[in-house]
Amino acid sequence: MPALEPFGLLKTLSEPVLARAKEWERHIVEVETGLPPDAEPGTPSRPEYDPAVCSLVERATAKATELGVSLRTVQGRWSRYAQQGVWGLVDQRTVRMVEATGRADARLVAAVREALDAETHSSTGTRSRLIRRVIKMVESTHGVGVVPLPSKNTFYKLVDALSTGRHTFGSAVTRRQTANRPQGVFTPTFADRPGEQVQIDSTPLDVMVVLDSGLTARVDLTIAVDVATRSICAAVLRPVGTKAVDASLLLARMLVPEPMRPGWSQSLRMAASRMPHRRLLNMDTRMEQAAARPVIVPDTVVIDGGKVFISDTFIRACERLGVSVQRSRPRTPTDKAIVEATFSAINTLFCQHLAAYTGANVSRRGERVEEQVAWTVPELQDLLDEWLIAGWQTRAHDSLRDPYRPKKAMSPNDKYTSLVAASGYLPLVLRGEDYLELLPVAWRAVNDYGIRIGYRTYNSADLGPWRRQHSGHAAKRGLWEVHYDPYDVSRVFVRTQHGWITVPWVHLPLVTAPFADFTWSHARRLAAQTGLDDTNEAVIARVLDELLTRAEQGPDKRTNRVVGRTRAAAVVPASAAEPESETDTAAAEAQPPASVMSFGVFDAHAEAERWL
Repeated sequence: MPALEPFGLLKTLSEPVLARAKEWERHIVEVETGLPPDAEPGTPSRPEYDPAVCSLVERATAKATELGVSLRTVQGRWSRYAQQGVWGLVDQRTVRMVEATGRADARLVAAVREALDAETHSSTGTRSRLIRRVIKMVESTHGVGVVPLPSKNTFYKLVDALSTGRHTFGSAVTRRQTANRPQGVFTPTFADRPGEQVQIDSTPLDVMVVLDSGLTARVDLTIAVDVATRSICAAVLRPVGTKAVDASLLLARMLVPEPMRPGWSQSLRMAASRMPHRRLLNMDTRMEQAAARPVIVPDTVVIDGGKVFISDTFIRACERLGVSVQRSRPRTPTDKAIVEATFSAINTLFCQHLAAYTGANVSRRGERVEEQVAWTVPELQDLLDEWLIAGWQTRAHDSLRDPYRPKKAMSPNDKYTSLVAASGYLPLVLRGEDYLELLPVAWRAVNDYGIRIGYRTYNSADLGPWRRQHSGHAAKRGLWEVHYDPYDVSRVFVRTQHGWITVPWVHLPLVTAPFADFTWSHARRLAAQTGLDDTNEAVIARVLDELLTRAEQGPDKRTNRVVGRTRAAAVVPASAAEPESETDTAAAEAQPPASVMSFGVFDAHAEAERWL
């Protein structure tokens, strides 16, 4: 069966070569049919090519005589034309493939390849350094002068030809990533329903934050990304050095709705989004005051070999929640490529708009970034949570497309809406005890002064019956099981035979924020919402723009100084600083901010009486 002509290759030929092939086509067709392909209708055949008078061999002989070639040449062209068409008549010398290494000695080529492989994990050098190493390698292996060496320019061309696509003389990071790519076919990860596969990973962000000590440092981001909807189910920011509790708390945050916070635009509510809020509310009453972030219960989580994720704390949390854990292969980031790509998107869409943004590397870093105004970790966490709802969940994702309308990209919220309608939604409600089980454990004695963890003392009247008592755990020498949150030092939780006991930090009243700070922040956020129409997507875009602008400007240092002086001048009980229930919270939000906040004059005698 004749093969189709390679039309793409024919277009790469030069005009003279293609014209020569078409001229031969004209002669071969005349030999076969008696008329050339461009003959006018009714034109008679020439006598020596008339099929009614001359045989095929006679016509081929006449064509050979006409062209001054041998009969074998004409027959060979006719045979190739019958099999390949015009491509069979092309002079193959003009399309002959050449070796990238040219006429270089095979031993020299092998030495260059070996030297290029050795450059993968080395610091980036120049071509001249590589050439010097290749020459030393060849001479030590085969002897001096045994292997012929090309000229300098030819040597450079050989190195360029063999290093194509390897970034040998470019970025060291790109070079290592390229060398680490799997050799097999890359297969994208698919999921048919929310939670079928969730990828979790942690990485340092290119942002400086202010720690509790007052020093500036980078921050770690741990996220969970749903493969089916590309939703970021939860995100936790911590100072560099993510702990196992961060990954465990990440699971807990995935399973609860994101509550609306004071100051957030009403357009960020789930009720104002395209998600089926009413249907979800019928199955899960927690959705009533929820923000527009899907609640996704994972079936399988994909993790890497980091100590954070293979720790007993994280594995135990997954087992308790009924979540399967799948580890990726070592040094194979493509096993969780979606979460890796999400980090890059977060840097582009969010981090570069933040104050104290450092850039991806030193070459992209500005001057004195560490001296710029920077956000604290809680402040940055609040900005990130708001951006995830206003920026990420409503933004069209290139990997989320309607199969019936492939040109239409969908947002993670839109994809979740379509998939949850097909697969349904089953909430997993955690009790308070479940949250405590996710916290790390420390075994301590209950003494007269209470419990001491990390040079902090915790005490409560509820510990009375258990002081100086044996816990019953012989393997722990009678110590008590104490659960604690390393990022919330205000209290610890002790397991007893009669249940959990919450034990506060003894110095907690000394560091409680005054009520005036809470009221002022709440009033400022309420003022930012005045006059907004929270019923259309344009409002969400405006909220996102204001969020990025606020993040870029950084915190107000003058306000921080005022708040700091206020905290030093007044100490108010924690019960007055914030409501204790959702009902109280709603009532507090409905109250207009006070027009005048009077703190009075600090009276040392009155203060002493209050603590007696």
